[in-house]
Formats: sequence, C-alpha cells, structure tokens
Amino acid sequence: MHARVRSQIPRLTLLAVAAGAALSLASCGGGDDDDDDLDPALVSQGQQIFRSETFGDETFFTDVLRLHEPVATVDPTTALAVGLKVDSEALPPEVVAGIQDGSISLTDPATTIALLKLNAVVGLKGQVDANNNLVRLGVTCAICHSTVDDSFAKGVGKRLDGWPNRDLNVGAIIALSPALPADVKAVYNSWGPGMYDARFNIVDGGTPFHGDGINKPSVIPPAYGLRGIDKTTFTGDGDNIAYWNRYVAVTQFGGHGTFTEPRLNLNIKNGTDDLVSDKLPALQEYQLSLNAPRPPSGSFDVAAAIRGQQLFNGKAQCVTCHSGEHFTDANDRLHPQSDSMALETAPTHADRSATKQYRTSPLRGIWQHPPYFHDGSAATLEVVVDRYNTRRSLGLSATEKADLVQYLKSL
Repeated sequence: MHARVRSQIPRLTLLAVAAGAALSLASCGGGDDDDDDLDPALVSQGQQIFRSETFGDETFFTDVLRLHEPVATVDPTTALAVGLKVDSEALPPEVVAGIQDGSISLTDPATTIALLKLNAVVGLKGQVDANNNLVRLGVTCAICHSTVDDSFAKGVGKRLDGWPNRDLNVGAIIALSPALPADVKAVYNSWGPGMYDARFNIVDGGTPFHGDGINKPSVIPPAYGLRGIDKTTFTGDGDNIAYWNRYVAVTQFGGHGTFTEPRLNLNIKNGTDDLVSDKLPALQEYQLSLNAPRPPSGSFDVAAAIRGQQLFNGKAQCVTCHSGEHFTDANDRLHPQSDSMALETAPTHADRSATKQYRTSPLRGIWQHPPYFHDGSAATLEVVVDRYNTRRSLGLSATEKADLVQYLKSL
C-alpha cells in the first residue's frame, strides 16, 4: 500500500467517527420522528385548533378589553416590533409582490387589517366587516407558542409551531387595552419580550382580575418535544397537556368553558357554553406531534460535545435530573424549591404553583430558546453552566464548562 494512502487511514477513520458522533449527538435533540402512535386525522384537526381556534375568547379580548380598537390603528412595522409574526404562506402572490416592490405599505394600519383578513397574523383572529373595519379580535395558542423562520423578512416566514415566541411582548400588547387602568397597564408593560405571568393574568366570568396579585412573569416555554413526557407542566400542577391547555384557554384567554383547581382556589367559568373540552384531545395530539428542532449544521463543536456528554453524565451531575431520552425526570418526581437554579427572590415561581414544587424541563432543542430558567435570568448556556458549577460546587474547569456547553447545543 502506498505510504501516503496508509497515512490517511487513521485521519479518515477519525473523521468518520467524528461524523458518526455528530449525527448521534444531533439525533439526541431531534425528538421522536416515529409518528406511528399518533392519529393523523386528529393531528390535522389539532393543527387547525392550535393555529385558528379562539375558544370564543373574542368575548374577552373584544367585548371586555376592546383590543380590536388599538390593533386597528397599528401598522405592520409596529406589530412586528412587539414580536407579532406573519405567516408568509398565507400571503397571495400579489401581496408578496406588493410588499417586495413597496406598493403595499408596511407603515399603514390598513395593511394590518388586510393581513388579518388573510388570517396571516400568527395567533390573532380578526373579523373584518364590509367597510374594512376590525370588529372582533380573538387569540389562539399560536400567539405565544409559534413563530416563523424569517425566510421572507424579519418576522415574516413559514410557521414554526411549538417554538416559543421569545420576541413577543405580550404585556405591551395587553396594555394597549383602553379598558385597563394605568397601574395595571404598568404591570403588563413591565414584563418585556418573551415573558408572561399566567398567575397575574386571570380571567373569571369574562372579567380580568389579577390572580395572586404578584407580578413575576416567567419565560414562555416551548410546546414541542413533549411526546413520552406524561407530566408536562413545569409548575408541577397538572398531570398532562390537556390540564394546561384548559388552564390557558379558560383562565388566560377567557375562552368559554370551566377550569377548577382547588389547590389554587380557582373555580372559573366563562360563558354559558363549553367551547374548550371537545377540542382538547385533538389539540394535545397535535402538540405531541411537534418534535424538538435539531441543532443547525455546524452550530456546535463535535469533539467538544463528545467530551461534554461524558461530563453531563458524570462530573457535572446533569443526568441526575435531566435523565433518559427526554432529558427530564418529570414523569417520576417533583422537585423542591431549593433545587431551582433560577435567581428568583421570594416568592419563587414554585410558591405560586398548586404543588409548591416544580418539574424538570426537558432539554431537547435547548439551543433554540434562550433565555433560560423560569425567570429568564440566564441569557446564555454559558451562564447556565457557570451557575450550576458555582452553586453545586462541581469544580468544573473553564475547558470542561466550555465542553458541556457544546454538548447542550447539540441536544
């Protein structure tokens, strides 16, 4: 064998091993692509519910908050600035051409009305009359738990359902309501992008009240990668996705239905009909079909990630809680508040839950949704690892911390 050829064999073998490891690491974060256990018809129905169903919440957002009034005066540029997204696949070719050549203005509120008529604003459902007046406005699950790939422009592209919209300033949008007093608007305006307080914002009998009276928003979580995780709410309250979906539809959207939680002293009924219950099975089936996104090609160092995986399972002790193929022990136990790595000051997020404990969040797709921890206090994975290293006294070196970050980026 030629000497030069022989000299290449170890190098090629190493490259093959690294490539295989890269595929293995990337597949860890891709979720379960086997959809055989899902009902395709139910998934399709659930997608429509996720994207378009308001559960009758126009009663709250239109009749009580009167949000249709300020929204009708907002131009697309302003709407995009507060994190609302536009589904490019809902745009007819002539609208696409008009936006591209400037004949359709993105600083004209009339364009917002036109986009709502096309059902192109992700998470918002508008009813427009014959005179192009916005007369009804509702909200869907996609408002917080869907974004776009920016393939057309920033904030405009194909839908990415299940991805948390960390650009969305929910509080600022709610604060546009002419029906809210100034002190309540100030609370909503304090949240900032990607943050939401599902205990402060409570709707009961179609009327807003402010839950436990505490203003302590948490990051909007992803709604993907949940298949195989029976206990899904990080608050530790409910046992399945349907519990949280009912909670949000009724207590957050003001949708027509009931939600009862004695541990939180909640017994809420909105409307005289039930527009929620029969939609929960299909909605859950669709959410279970949403796999965590794989890390982009070249987004992590393969060799470092391999070393980081060993640390994850060993010295760094991550696997103690982030265990199994889903990187969570959520199905097995709840955690006391003392286990939290968030920098929350009293009361903690767990204090406001029904169990006073919390569940470990799964790590698949973690590269996609900074900031981290329930309070969003870690801007990067580097901050996450450094905090664990300090508070758990792990003794990780700078190189080890860097390797662990690369592994997390591979999930």
